[in-house]
Amino acid sequence: MDDSKESVSEKLNKYRADVEELSRYLGWLESKKGVNLKNSVDPTEGKGNTIKIPVYDSTLLGFIKKAQKTAFMTKNYVYTYRKYHLNTAEDEHKLIDKTQIMEIENLGAILSSYVMRGMTKGMVWNEGVQNGVLWHTVAKMKELVDFWTA
Repeated sequence: MDDSKESVSEKLNKYRADVEELSRYLGWLESKKGVNLKNSVDPTEGKGNTIKIPVYDSTLLGFIKKAQKTAFMTKNYVYTYRKYHLNTAEDEHKLIDKTQIMEIENLGAILSSYVMRGMTKGMVWNEGVQNGVLWHTVAKMKELVDFWTA
C-alpha cells in the first residue's frame, strides 16, 4: 500500500504545477466547445491565386504554448492511440472518462496528439476545441489532481 501512495505522490509532484497552469484555460475551452474557431485571411484579398493564412485565437495560442512546456508532452502519443484503439473523438472521450491517476500519462498522450499534430496541421487545434476533447482532457487532469491532493 505504501508503494502505491508513493507512486501517487510522485505523479502529483510531477504534474500538479502543469495541471494548474492548463486549468486556467478551462473556462475558455468550455465556452468554445462546439464553436468553429476556423478563421483565414487571404493576403491578396481575393485578387490572386495565393493560399489563405490561418488566423488563430490568441487564447488558443496561449493554451498551446503552455501545453508545449508541460511534462505531459510526449512524441510517443501514437503508442497510446494504438494501444487503446483511439480513432475518433468519441474513443478519446471514453478513455478520458475511465482514466485514473496512475494512467494520467494517457491524458498527456491525448493532449500531445492535438498539440503536436496541430503544429503541422493547424485545423487540429480547432478540432480539439470544437469536439471538446481538449477541455475534457484538462478537466479530468484537474479532477484527478484535486482528488488526490485533498
